[in-house]
Amino acid sequence: MLSERDVGTLSASFIGKKVLITGSSRGIGRATALAFAKEGADVAIHYRRDADAAQATANEVRALGVEALVCKAELESPAEIDAMFDEITDTWGALDVLMANAAATAFKPVMETKDYHIDRTYQVVVKSVLHAVQRAVPLMEGRAGRILTVSSLGSQFALPNYSTIGSAKSALESLTRYLAAELGPKGITANVISPGVVETDSVRFYAKDTFDTFKANVIGRTPLGRLTQPEDVAHVALFLAAEAAGFITGQVLGVDGGLTLIAYGPDGR
Repeated sequence: MLSERDVGTLSASFIGKKVLITGSSRGIGRATALAFAKEGADVAIHYRRDADAAQATANEVRALGVEALVCKAELESPAEIDAMFDEITDTWGALDVLMANAAATAFKPVMETKDYHIDRTYQVVVKSVLHAVQRAVPLMEGRAGRILTVSSLGSQFALPNYSTIGSAKSALESLTRYLAAELGPKGITANVISPGVVETDSVRFYAKDTFDTFKANVIGRTPLGRLTQPEDVAHVALFLAAEAAGFITGQVLGVDGGLTLIAYGPDGR
C-alpha cells in the first residue's frame, strides 16, 4: 500500500487507476507499466510467452506500492483475450487505460510474404485490439477511459521488409480514429502513439547484423541526436492518459526526436 508520504509525491490523477498494457513484459510495454506504477496506477502486465520477464516486471510494479496483475494471453486467440479480461473484471471490475502495445510479424519482402504471415500480423495488431476494446469499454464507462494504440514509422513510410506490419499499423491508426469518433460520446478518448526507431530487442531483431550501422544512420538523421527510448514513449502515454489530455482524441502523436522531419538532401545526408 502507498504511504501518505508516497501519495503526496504522486500525480493524483493516476492514484487508484487501473491500466492494462499488452506486451508489457519488456521494451515499451515494460517502461510504460513502470511509468504508470510510479504515478500510483495499478497495472495489468500482459505477456504471451516469457513468464519470468512478466513476473519480474510485476515485481518492479509492486515494489512501487501498487497492484500488479500478471495476465498470459495469446492475442491470436479470442478465447485467451476473453480470459484475460475476465480476470481483470473479476479482480478490479473496472479499467481506465487500455494500451495496445503488443505486435507480431515476419519481416519479409512482399514477394515472399505468405498468407499466414498476414493472418498472424493482422490478428495481433488489428483484430485483437478491436476485441480488447469491445471488452474494455464496458469497464471504462463513466471513468473517462483512455485507449492508446502503438503504431510505427512503417505506417507512413516504406521500410525494407516491413510491408506486412507497416500496412497493419496503418489499419490500426485508422481503427483508432473510428474508435475516437464512436466512443467519444461515452467520454472515452482514443489516440495513437507513433514512435521512431525505439532501442529495444525488437529493432535489433529487425536490423540483425546491420544494427550498429542502422543505429548510426538513424541518429545521423535525427535532430535530437539519438534513438527513441522506451521511456520516451511511456512519458507520452502518461500524458495522453492524464486529465490534461482529456480533449485530445483521434490523433497520431509522433515520438521520434524529429526523425520524420527531414528528407534526403542533395548530398545524400
